[in-house]
Amino acid sequence: AQRLSREISQAMQRLGMSGGVFEVELKPLEPADAGASGLEQVEFMVSANPGLPLQPLSKVASGGELSRISLAIQVATIRYGQTPTLVFDEVDVGIGGGVAEIVGQMLRQLGETRQILCVTHLPQVAAQAEHHLQVQKSISRQQTRTEITALDEAARVHEIARMLGGVEITDQTLAHASEMVRLASASAGVDD
Repeated sequence: AQRLSREISQAMQRLGMSGGVFEVELKPLEPADAGASGLEQVEFMVSANPGLPLQPLSKVASGGELSRISLAIQVATIRYGQTPTLVFDEVDVGIGGGVAEIVGQMLRQLGETRQILCVTHLPQVAAQAEHHLQVQKSISRQQTRTEITALDEAARVHEIARMLGGVEITDQTLAHASEMVRLASASAGVDD
C-alpha cells in the first residue's frame, strides 16, 4: 500500500496535480467481518491540492481529477496486471497544454505493453498516438449513424490540425500538427 501510494502520488505530480497526494488506506476488519477480500477494507484517499486533508477519493475528486488519478493508477500498476486492452474515454477532461502532452505520453507508455483505446478532443494527446481512428456521427432520415475511419499519416496530420485550428485549416496549422506528430514519434523512438 505504501509503495502504491508513493507511485501514484508521483504520477499525479506529472499530470498537473502538483502537491497532490494519493494514499491507500487499509482499515482492519473484525475477524467476523472478514470475507473473500481478507481482513482489511481498502480505501483510496486523496488530497488533490497542497494543504488539503486526505479524503475519500469517491467524495472529493472532480471529473478531471478522477480521470487523471485513474491514469496515474494504471501507470503505477501496469506491470502487475494482465489486462490486454485499456479504454480511456476523455481522460484529458479539464486539462490542456503541457499536461495534455504528458497525458498523451503516459498513454503511449501504457501502449508499449497493452492496447490502448482513447477518446480525446485534445491535439496534444492525439499527436502521441501511433494510430488514429476518426469517429463521426451523421444524421440521415432522422437516424443517427456513427462511422469510424482509420486515418493514414496525411489524414492523421490533417485531423490534428483540425483539432488545433478549428474550421479553417491554414498551412501554418498543418505545419504545427505535422511537427507535433513528428516530435511525439521522435520522443518515443519511432522513425517516421
